[in-house]
Amino acid sequence: MQKTIQEWIEISEYDLKTAEAMLSAARYLYVAFMCQQALEKILKAFYVMKKNELPPRTHNLLYLVDILEIDLGDKKLELLSQLNQFYLESRYPGERIQLAKEVDKNKAIEILEKTKEAWKCLRQKLR
Repeated sequence: MQKTIQEWIEISEYDLKTAEAMLSAARYLYVAFMCQQALEKILKAFYVMKKNELPPRTHNLLYLVDILEIDLGDKKLELLSQLNQFYLESRYPGERIQLAKEVDKNKAIEILEKTKEAWKCLRQKLR
């Protein structure tokens, strides 16, 4: 399972770097989308480590944290809740357009910075 854990971590890192690239490209909605993906995958690495089995096929960050019984604190849970909507709603035309209006450059920077902080916290738990 160690190889599987490492693969989830590598994909998560790739997604985090992609979020940074989306910021540089002024694709602000996709910064949030890729942040959600990065945290989902680091949580799935944590799942494999803790449960020694493949993670469930879910994109719900709060559900993953709940079944893993991870204490992240209220601010990080608020971020995960916010990011959940970017995964689900950014995939559909009407919602995507509305969400894109809500994520300007400053909001994208804020989401990315908070995601990096949460990601580092989770990554440290994997050691």
